[in-house]
Amino acid sequence: MGGVVIAPQRFRNPLFMYRKDFGGSLHGRSAWPILVYGIPTLAVRLKREMETAAKLAHFLSAHPKVRAVHYPGLETYPHYKLAKKQMTSYDGSFAPGSVLYFVLNGKPQDAKKKGVKLIDWLAKNAICYTLAVSLGCVKTLVEHPSSMTHAAIPLEEQLSAGIEPGGIRLSVGLEDPEMLQEELSRGLDQI
Repeated sequence: MGGVVIAPQRFRNPLFMYRKDFGGSLHGRSAWPILVYGIPTLAVRLKREMETAAKLAHFLSAHPKVRAVHYPGLETYPHYKLAKKQMTSYDGSFAPGSVLYFVLNGKPQDAKKKGVKLIDWLAKNAICYTLAVSLGCVKTLVEHPSSMTHAAIPLEEQLSAGIEPGGIRLSVGLEDPEMLQEELSRGLDQI
């Protein structure tokens, strides 16, 4: 996250909410190395991230504390056939992406508490997971929308809008897949 905002005090809280959801803008000099050195390795990084995301999606699908996993690379995904048709890489192979979403078991209030407990545990104890609302990083990012990006929305409104209180989003990075699975498993053991 980068950038600066200088404004009257009355804009402080709305700007913090905006920054929390959208991040800051990097200066051109800071963004340039990312473009120069990042673009040439993008294909190989995404391939690794997608392989890891698929492993985590399969692991989560079989976990007893997880009610649902939404990942276009799973054959159980409702739009799997459409995803296979539309989500292809430059060479024509299936490229379901590196973002997955899973929902914890439990009634709404209980599932929300479990989601908060899981991400708090990961933030404090995991080496491979970073608590952040961003996407597409080389690090694996974890977010609990109900208590983070949508925290200002009452639980009843979240439910009516289709926001799962026990939903967790992962943007999978380049870490070792086994370490990611092990840390996630240990985090799930805590809830």
